Amino acid sequence: MHNIQLELSVMDLDMEVQILGINDIGFDSGNDLMCATGDLPWMQATVDDDIWAEWDAGFRDVIILDENNVEVDRFNVTANPLDDPDNYIALRELFISYATLD
Repeated sequence: MHNIQLELSVMDLDMEVQILGINDIGFDSGNDLMCATGDLPWMQATVDDDIWAEWDAGFRDVIILDENNVEVDRFNVTANPLDDPDNYIALRELFISYATLD
């Protein structure tokens, strides 16, 4: 995801793309590792602000939002691992397609 973020950040897109991670409630123990090994913003869902449940997120879902924070697409990186170049390109192209106005 870091590499996709870097690639998107240098493209001349109509909208800025910001990738961030959201951890589900009960998996807090992995936060330190994620923050130490990655440089994308990382948030923790809480009982008071359970974004994970509100968005019906699944494990390793990439949920693409529009400029109004409305979901426009979803891509699961467990079913479509990013170490497969076709999946990597497919996800990057999804971001590009929604960040480019027609």
